[in-house]
Amino acid sequence: MAKLKPLYDKIVVKVEEPKEQRTPSGIIIPDAAQEKPQVGEVIAVGQGRLLQNGEIKPLQVKVGDFVVFNKYAGTEVELETGEKYLVLSEDEVLAILEK
Repeated sequence: MAKLKPLYDKIVVKVEEPKEQRTPSGIIIPDAAQEKPQVGEVIAVGQGRLLQNGEIKPLQVKVGDFVVFNKYAGTEVELETGEKYLVLSEDEVLAILEK
């Protein structure tokens, strides 16, 4: 089974699946018409940001955090198992949700 291991300041996020949406009149909005989700759980993080002096600065996000990111951030990756993940830079994370 393939496993994603991000490099440096990259993180792997399992995006929350959108819930079924309905209009006020009860019409179901198909998945293709719904907005892209912007929240997901961090499942893997790289070792840190590589600085110009060669040092590695640890990332602020960690495995298990729920993060908010831009709608079109990162790169979507689908594994052989059919699971979909988003690989993005720590810079693309807007906030960490505290539950």
